Amino acid sequence: MNRMNKTLAILGWGSVAIFGTVAVGAIAVRRGEPINALWLVVAATCCYALGYRFYSKFIAARILALDGLRATPAERLENGRDFLVTNKWVVFGHHFAAIAGPGPLVGPVLAAQFGYLPGTMWVLAGAVFAGCVQDLVILLFSVRRDGKSLTEMAKDEIGRVGGFVAYVAVISILIILLGVAALIVVNALKASPWGLFTIAMTMPIALLMGVYLRRIRPGKVLEVSALGFVLVLAAIWGGQYVSQNAALARVFTLSAPALAILIMVYGFAASALPVWLLLAPRDYLSTFVKLGTIALLGVGIVVLHPTLHMPALTRFVDGTGPVFAGKVFPFAFITIACGAISGFHSLISSGTTPKLIARETQTRMVGYGAMMAESAVAVMAIIAACVMQPGVYFAINSPAGIVGQAPAAAAATISSWGFPVTAADMQALAHAVGEQTLYNRTGGAPAFAVGMAHIFSHSLGGETLMALWYHFAIMFEALFILTILDAGTRVARFMVQDALAHMYRPLGRTSWYPSILATSALIVGAWGYFLWQGVKDPLGGINSLWPLFGISNQLLATVALCVATTIIIKMHRAKYAAVTLVPLVWLVAVTFTASWHKLFDPNPRVGFLSQAQALAVGPATSATSKLIFNNRLDAAVTAILVVMVTLVLVESGRQWLGILSGAKEVRVKESPFVRTRFVEEQG
Repeated sequence: MNRMNKTLAILGWGSVAIFGTVAVGAIAVRRGEPINALWLVVAATCCYALGYRFYSKFIAARILALDGLRATPAERLENGRDFLVTNKWVVFGHHFAAIAGPGPLVGPVLAAQFGYLPGTMWVLAGAVFAGCVQDLVILLFSVRRDGKSLTEMAKDEIGRVGGFVAYVAVISILIILLGVAALIVVNALKASPWGLFTIAMTMPIALLMGVYLRRIRPGKVLEVSALGFVLVLAAIWGGQYVSQNAALARVFTLSAPALAILIMVYGFAASALPVWLLLAPRDYLSTFVKLGTIALLGVGIVVLHPTLHMPALTRFVDGTGPVFAGKVFPFAFITIACGAISGFHSLISSGTTPKLIARETQTRMVGYGAMMAESAVAVMAIIAACVMQPGVYFAINSPAGIVGQAPAAAAATISSWGFPVTAADMQALAHAVGEQTLYNRTGGAPAFAVGMAHIFSHSLGGETLMALWYHFAIMFEALFILTILDAGTRVARFMVQDALAHMYRPLGRTSWYPSILATSALIVGAWGYFLWQGVKDPLGGINSLWPLFGISNQLLATVALCVATTIIIKMHRAKYAAVTLVPLVWLVAVTFTASWHKLFDPNPRVGFLSQAQALAVGPATSATSKLIFNNRLDAAVTAILVVMVTLVLVESGRQWLGILSGAKEVRVKESPFVRTRFVEEQG
């Protein structure tokens, strides 16, 4: 029987490997004719199955030596608040909801300007060999150190310099990420009364849910879930009525600057108000909608199996792309961060999640598995972007500064690139989705919503519901992103309060309202500056801010992999260090090359300094001077981040050489082994 089972397993996994190889081969070599989206689905499914079954198991057994008998901090330090033994599926859901921000939706859509091939290959290879690995090893190392944060582990394992740099990098990535996330929401909701009304209504819905669950019917989670779901559907239908009522449509049709101010006010409120009143119910509502929508999108893709109209490679791999400038290497690999590898994930893997894990053996499913699920979301985003006609994709995502403000001029410019589209086509599409216009809706979110509405309308409900599906998708994305906005602002506020406590102790009290208001305003002002910079940018903001976000995010992943590699070497498993060292070397090559281009590239659309110089020789206006300052600031931020991460690399290298040569004493700063009292639970 054992021999038969082994034979069946070999045949089964051999078949998966063959199917995966054929699917990846079809994606990689097909040229000149459209391919079916199911090739991407099959390739992704097979790659994830093989990666989880074999590669993650190898890492868990040979390198990490997961021990089901070792008590986790959730068990040893359980306090019912931060440390809490939690069901593994609940932990998985929490971890996925926390790491899945705008990145896996927006990055792949933006990178689709290069074609479907670069993004798909990076998402699959990056997740299996880099992103999932980072999340797993950082999670396990944090579990074995009482749930310590990445910055604390960097200080303990690499040294004080590493810890300080990691702290500054974390604050930087949070501020830039929040600014870019807010800009995506602004670009999705500007001049969209239907979308703005629906999102605006989620605020009072969340407040009602918070009060209902805390004051009216405490503990009735099912009731409040049903109430929230019904009210969200009502908000979507109400948005359609608002968009068709001239008086109400004017009220909810706002410019980008007005929306930016409102989002900053929301970010401040979400950080300063009690967590149970706004943030927690909104995040719960977001997660509820998020998981359901992703499942529906997956079903829609399988049922419809649409054709990808975007070619495998476009003419813009040479760096002349309208969505953002820069060649396919390195910019495809920083544009797509969260679907392949994201430094932001290391903050979650060393934040709340390690304090909830009941068994060490569950870190494989939670760390490697949740990142794999996020990568699958990125594959869906690639499909949603590429099922559109390329001309439509570029009309939506290209800024007015590149293609022109007038519909006819924009259509003519895009058609001259070899991607035919007409103003009438775009007007018909805008009418079909219930919008006034879809031109120049940069940021990736509107394009994803159009692709998602196309898939849903052809598989679930027909063309008559396309407008409803589009605005549902906009609401879904905005909820997705606002979750990161409110939670990220609060996390950054905690970090600033911790730092200010060294100057004046009351400022470190997270419950002291003067400190809450001051630090919330400080954080919102910081990311609000980047948001305002993007709103006022004639190139759409995303052109400069998304690469800046990608660079800082991947530099943070570099810090995380430095910490992971150092610990692996200290564990006397240097022969396996390539598991984290190879992704580290790749990220250094990508991020440092991208940083050089953003700093010194002579093309004004690529280099921050060259764009500032080009603006300086033109007419001098107040707007021009602000753009010049913004570009120089972006250059300074990029340079500072690169210098800091270089210091971490040097400090890590010194540690590695010292340990391998025997010159340094090897001390792994793990918590002492304590036998679990749940011996019978091994999974």
